Amino acid sequence: MAGVRFHSVLVTGANRGIGLGLVQHLLGMPSPPQWVFAGCRDPKGQRAQELQKLSSKHPNLVIVPLEVTDPASIKAAAASVGERLKGSGLNLLINNAAILKANSLDTETLKDMSEVYTTNSIAPLLLSQAFLPLLKKAAQESPGSGMSCSKAAIANVSSIGGSISSFTGWDVMEIVSYRCSKAALNMLTRCQSMGYREHGILCVALHPGWVQTDMGSSAGHVPPVTVDASVGGMLKVLSSLSEKDTGTFLDWEGNVVPW
Repeated sequence: MAGVRFHSVLVTGANRGIGLGLVQHLLGMPSPPQWVFAGCRDPKGQRAQELQKLSSKHPNLVIVPLEVTDPASIKAAAASVGERLKGSGLNLLINNAAILKANSLDTETLKDMSEVYTTNSIAPLLLSQAFLPLLKKAAQESPGSGMSCSKAAIANVSSIGGSISSFTGWDVMEIVSYRCSKAALNMLTRCQSMGYREHGILCVALHPGWVQTDMGSSAGHVPPVTVDASVGGMLKVLSSLSEKDTGTFLDWEGNVVPW
């Protein structure tokens, strides 16, 4: 990642798992971002203790109250980040927040399906809309005509579980609502790549691997990928992206994942 600088980054779902790992790795970079914004539902709660500890050591870390399913909370978060940036733009939005309901095809419900879709598919749309002015500003501030994550980008943390042609892990977890929501997120990424290309904003979907988090372990198996390996890999991939990569679906090692 030498030579790549993320000036300002917002990570949603940043209080645990992959989100917390992303924040930790960003802060530990040789040239860390000037601002790392950590979106978290309850910044002062028990689940945000690690973030609180980090913020006491890193003045460039700002914990932002953010409930990704609440449009009013999203609007307030965008205003708060914009105020902190003092006229500068936001370089990188990482839509990481997600939930999983371990339902089968036979036990899936309207309530669970709606909740998973709202968090995993609709929230990234609403967040990208709310932060679009700051992303556009960042793109305008960067010289050159190409695209990169140090200029302006949206990274949607997806899953190979949303791949229709590579139907992975059905025998381990059916997780129907999760699979459908990530397939929808992949399509959103493609739509964003088309709609935001004219603004110079790169958009990509990332599969982080089957990671050793609370969510990843919910099937009762030990996932093969550590948070450190996943996050380090994803940041390396993000640092290498250019205009040709916008609208693609990649894994944490940079491999193309089939739609």
